[in-house]
Amino acid sequence: MFILKKSINISEAELEILEVLWKEDKPLSIQEVCDGVLGEKWKYNTVGTMLLRLAEKGVVTSQKENRIIYYSAVLKREEYKKEQTNRLVSKLYGGSVRELAVSLLGSEEMTAEDLEKIRKMFSL
Repeated sequence: MFILKKSINISEAELEILEVLWKEDKPLSIQEVCDGVLGEKWKYNTVGTMLLRLAEKGVVTSQKENRIIYYSAVLKREEYKKEQTNRLVSKLYGGSVRELAVSLLGSEEMTAEDLEKIRKMFSL
């Protein structure tokens, strides 16, 4: 299990790269990552630089086969989501999951269907 250190900061751009690696769930070349980034055409060198940064942070690994370097995510998506949720709860809600739930339940984005699904999830 990978444990994300509190000092590791993943930028929005780096997260997009990780999303491609998570989605494919196999080692990818820089070009394959470029092709997998949605909505934008990123330059090969930019993606390569971001993959190097992620490798320096310890969240991806690389392996060279012939003349091509392939990258894989070490950090799992669910682990990252859990860590980010914990950070959010700690930072914005003083560590109170209840306060987060109250905030979500009171938001305009929460539909009656969402509420019903949540009720069913917690029904015993």
